[in-house]
Order: sequence, then C-alpha cells, then structure tokens
Amino acid sequence: MIDRFAYTAMTGAKHAMGQLATTTNNLANTQTPGFREMFTAFRSVPVDGQGADTRAFVVDSTPGTDFTQGSIQTTGNPFDVAIKNAQGFFAVRRPDGSEAYTRSGRFTVDEDGILRLGKNEVLGQVDRITIPVESRKIEISQDGTISTQFVGSTAYDEASKTPFEEIERLRLVNVDPKLLVRGEDGLFSYGGLERPDTDPYLRVQQGAVELSNVNPTTAMVQMIEQNRMFDLNMRFIQTADQNAKSANSLMSLSRG
Repeated sequence: MIDRFAYTAMTGAKHAMGQLATTTNNLANTQTPGFREMFTAFRSVPVDGQGADTRAFVVDSTPGTDFTQGSIQTTGNPFDVAIKNAQGFFAVRRPDGSEAYTRSGRFTVDEDGILRLGKNEVLGQVDRITIPVESRKIEISQDGTISTQFVGSTAYDEASKTPFEEIERLRLVNVDPKLLVRGEDGLFSYGGLERPDTDPYLRVQQGAVELSNVNPTTAMVQMIEQNRMFDLNMRFIQTADQNAKSANSLMSLSRG
C-alpha cells in the first residue's frame, strides 16, 4: 500500500501547478494596459490522526491581487487615458449591464460614437459616454471632463479657435481594493452594499496608458521556483511508490 505521505505530496504538487498557472497568466499579461498582478497563497493543515502530527496537507488560501500602480506610457492617442493617482478606477458597463472597474484606459469609439473599453461601455457621471460624430477634436482634462470641438456649419478654420464644448465627465471611483473581486474578463466587481461614489480628487492624463504592474523578471524567477517545487513533490510520490513496492516484495517473501 502506498505510504500516506504520497497523498500529502500530491496536494503539494497540485497546488504548485495551480500557482504556476497563475504566474504564467501574469507573465502573459505583462503588456496588457492596467493589468493587476495576481497571486495565490497556500497554507498547511496538519493531518489529524493517531500519533504525532508529522504530515500536513496543502490547501488554498484566499487569492489576491497586487494593486501597485504600473508605469505610465505616453502614446499620443487622444482616447488613451491613464489615472495618475495610485488609487482609483475607471467605471465601465459590461454587456450584461453590471458595473465594473479597471485601471485600463485604452478606449475606443465604435461606429455609433460610444466610448468603449473592448466590449464594455465607458461610463460617465450619468450614463454611457457618446462622442458626437460631428466632433473635430477631443480633449480630456485632468479631472476627466471630456470636451469636443465641433465642425460648424461653415468651413472649418483652424485659426478661428472654435471653442470646446463639454459633453461628459469620466466616472472615476476610489474604492477599497479589499472589496473588489476579479472577474473572468479581468475587470473588477465591487463587493460593497452601495454603488461607489465618484471621487473628485482623482486625476487623469490624456494620451497615455498605465501599463501592467507585473515584473517579467520576477515572474520568470517565480516560474522556475514553482517548477522545482512541483518536481520535488512528484519525486516524493515516486519514492512513496517505490517504498510500497519494496514493502510488498518483503511481505511476499515472508509469506513464502
């Protein structure tokens, strides 16, 4: 019979593989704007039974997210927006109608003039943000106010200094990261009871995006360590199997 420590080693190998998958996902998102590094934590639980507590299972602990601010990269795209504060999130609406939060500000405008983040609608103070099709130029101020310069009924003249007209303001919220839950789409949902209010003190930068906060070098080192831990646990299982075969062989000889 296989020694019981094989089962404890099996839990270690299983969770080392899960941790490796998380690190691989982080490494794959090093170039994803606004991505927040994921990490998994584990804890040991002693195996109850007769005799001394010499073995322990590995069990999942609460997964977490590193909300450290990433570096800001200038792009020159007027629809790229980065939050300059270490805290704060953009509010977007998922296709299912739920509100979600993200640090990614790589926005686009669809054929209907709706400001989007992928398939999600970017939210303003009232509802979704619509950029008028007749707008000539877009400016986003530091407080998130979106203004546009319209093309008049007469021929457009750059020297005429056509004034900008405010159309909406980005919904910027500052929520406790402990109350945020990451979804499968990479966006965060708020776990509080009430919808978070807009924070007037958050500031943004137009023509720039915040990059991922994943350090590729650190992630590669973690992958090597996690691979080694997986291999170590697999060797424990192989050793347990060899011990069991040797024990069975000795038992067979004693019965003979």
